Amino acid sequence: MEAAGGRMEGEGSYTLPTGTEYRGTLRDGMFDGEGELLFPNGGRYRAVWHRGVPMQGKYTFADGLEYKDKKWHYCDGYDRRFYTEICSGLKPADISQLTNLDPPKKIPEGCYDCGDGFYNPETRVIVDYKLRFLRNADDDEHEWIIRTCRKAWDETIEHKPKP
Repeated sequence: MEAAGGRMEGEGSYTLPTGTEYRGTLRDGMFDGEGELLFPNGGRYRAVWHRGVPMQGKYTFADGLEYKDKKWHYCDGYDRRFYTEICSGLKPADISQLTNLDPPKKIPEGCYDCGDGFYNPETRVIVDYKLRFLRNADDDEHEWIIRTCRKAWDETIEHKPKP
């Protein structure tokens, strides 16, 4: 990648302060043409960009599940299975799978697992699963996490085989 007029130009990669990496074409310092964003959580967004705006693209989660903005049937009101359960099958009836990742990550005390990392409601900071800063939660995200996400202090019942 070259600098033209003080702005990045050409093919290459650029890592943002959040750890997200862009690989593709830049024109006049903006994403332009084919390129992809690689997120620290393992997800990726491949798109055709025009002056920094994605014109069409596809997001793929770290586990390989591709997001569809129309006719999205994953984890809807009719089928609540995780993607790993769809791919690998369900566990026996008396064994619960709490997250898509099995076994789930251990949540630090006092925190929540918000899907792309851990959230500390006292500091309102979200860190990734390697404990690197991701973002500060605004009021809406804070309320959503408190209302819907798994907490470290939730009691879980482990499967114990019958004697």
